[in-house]
Amino acid sequence: MKRILIATLALLACTLAAHADTYPSKPIKIIVPFGAGGFTDVTARIIQKELAPVMGQPIIIENRPGAGSTIGTDVVAKAAPDGYTLVMISTTHVISPHLYKKMPYDAIRDFAPVMKLGEGPYVLVVNPSLPVKSVAELVAYAKAHPKEVYFASSGNGSSQHLVGALFMTMTGAPLTHVPYKGSSGAMQDLLGGQVKVSFVGMPNALPQVHSGKLRALAVTTRTRAAELPDVPTMEEAGVKGYEATIWLGLLAPKGTPPEVVRKIHDDVARVLSTPEARKLVHAAGVEVATSTPEEFGALLQSEFDRWGKVVRETGATVN
Repeated sequence: MKRILIATLALLACTLAAHADTYPSKPIKIIVPFGAGGFTDVTARIIQKELAPVMGQPIIIENRPGAGSTIGTDVVAKAAPDGYTLVMISTTHVISPHLYKKMPYDAIRDFAPVMKLGEGPYVLVVNPSLPVKSVAELVAYAKAHPKEVYFASSGNGSSQHLVGALFMTMTGAPLTHVPYKGSSGAMQDLLGGQVKVSFVGMPNALPQVHSGKLRALAVTTRTRAAELPDVPTMEEAGVKGYEATIWLGLLAPKGTPPEVVRKIHDDVARVLSTPEARKLVHAAGVEVATSTPEEFGALLQSEFDRWGKVVRETGATVN
């Protein structure tokens, strides 16, 4: 029996090693569980361009938005654990389980963490037709016009949704949440004035703020954003203790061989370490911030716990 066990383990090790040596041998699909043009999608396409020549295979980006990112992520949870189907997630990944009564997967246990990719702030923006020029003025205006100020997010259960819910809870501003099916629809109506307020990812915020089509009131991180040096943090704007950072990461299906996970990690980290990639990512409003698979796993658990507390304290729901 002992000899059989040793032989089996040796065969398994050889199989895994062979898999790692030949991986990748076909195109790799990265599912983005959000609409095209959003914070996550922009970053995914930057990595796509730089990663393909490094891995020697085409990198395919597939957008599958909806239901707080759970539709696209579920595809990966149920995919073969061979490294050819990955998902690029954001903070939304650890928020949705606290909002939806039924989840098609376990956000922690059904995936193999690959790495954290980057992080950045949301920008609290308003349509210029709203007569406010500061966070304090927005809060006062919303209280004077309860439920009449509409706040757009990329969908129920999205990080935009929770970042806004946290703002409403901490300030008492009675904004009305309007969920969209992705960032593009929310941005379109925000620019058109059908909704007046949103927390927008830096890549989408910058061109609109610089062109004057949107007014930036604050960033959600503890420090100011280099791209918007004159825009205060939420803390500086008077919302004491407010902080919300959006992060991005890669997951593979549970059971993906560790050697394959490490190969993906190493190649993506190599890409993101180049000046060219860092410049592109920075221009998109994201700061490169990589981690090991183990570190990313720990981050997922801590963020899962953190946002679960936020959901309970804010009373946020999906509608």
